[in-house]
Amino acid sequence: MTRMHLLTLGFHDSATELAFVRHILPRLRLQGRAAIILGAVVYFLYGAVDHLFVPANLLGQVWLVRVLALIVPLGVLILSYLPWFARHNQLPLGLVGLSAALGLIAMLWYLPLESAAYCFPGMMLATFYTYNLLGTRFIHALLINVAVLLLYNVLFGVVREFPEAVLLSQNFFLISANLIGGAAGYLAEFHRRQLFLREVQLDDERQLHLNRSLHDRLTGLPNRDLLDDRINQALALARRDQARHAGFFVDLDGFKNINDRLGHDHGDIVLRSVARRLESVMRETDTISRIGGDEFFVLIQDIGSCDSAAHLAEKLIAVIEQPIPELPGRHELSASIGICLFPRAGLANTPDSIIRSADLAMYQAKADGRRCHRFAEMLA
Repeated sequence: MTRMHLLTLGFHDSATELAFVRHILPRLRLQGRAAIILGAVVYFLYGAVDHLFVPANLLGQVWLVRVLALIVPLGVLILSYLPWFARHNQLPLGLVGLSAALGLIAMLWYLPLESAAYCFPGMMLATFYTYNLLGTRFIHALLINVAVLLLYNVLFGVVREFPEAVLLSQNFFLISANLIGGAAGYLAEFHRRQLFLREVQLDDERQLHLNRSLHDRLTGLPNRDLLDDRINQALALARRDQARHAGFFVDLDGFKNINDRLGHDHGDIVLRSVARRLESVMRETDTISRIGGDEFFVLIQDIGSCDSAAHLAEKLIAVIEQPIPELPGRHELSASIGICLFPRAGLANTPDSIIRSADLAMYQAKADGRRCHRFAEMLA
């Protein structure tokens, strides 16, 4: 499982980190917007008790600071609706928490010492707000709150020289708020990332089981279920674009002799080798399926003409006949191919009818001496 850095909680694997960031972005947008709106409401409600603690001659200054502090959150709220926010969201969200704390420090700077008890609880709320509500990562919230704590001590411990008892008591509660809020934020992000890894693991397992259920285990090629789905897609495309497709039923000539003479292990080598060779000459839009034993089905979209189909069949036979280095001694391997062009009149134009028509054409190729191809249309 992908490891996380113990302090920053970032994934060591950059691709996993990017996937996680994209995964949480919708939730982060909603959480950030809700936190900004809630924070603005609380910030204004805080002003409802200004008259009880703030001297009348300082009310205007305190409200000016409060309004200025809200400019950053409102700006970030607007930015959250822009594409830019998808790549650069941590800095603006962190600035929201920082502006809340700096606004309270600025208010406290203007107020007399006896009013400190009025602003100080707000600083504790700002600490929890940055750690636990905005959506900022733990490491960013930690850096912001440590900076706020240092600034507070410089301004009120060195410049204004608050009494030692007041400074010590306020530092105790600020540090406690950082420890409690930081621990909660750390654990929440840790579990959120662990849950993401578990979801990725489960998705990978589901995809693996799905691939196994739709692919042949020996060759890795699509099986009959997936082939039927691809044929249905081709039929839908033909109805829309009037395209013409082709199904090639490929049966190996000489495979039984190799399998009986050299054993099943070497027979499996032959089947895997044929599968890789067929893949090497096909386009990505085509489908190669193993539908049982030594039988393969090749679905070619937009084949064009009968001549193109015949040329491709000869090419497939030639590539199958090439020697297989892994087999001991000499061996003779070739293929008989039945071709069904579709859609066409007189055919049900379903996966079963297309495969069955190509299968019958393949048996005609067998009857005509093998190592050749025949068209289902010629048999109709």
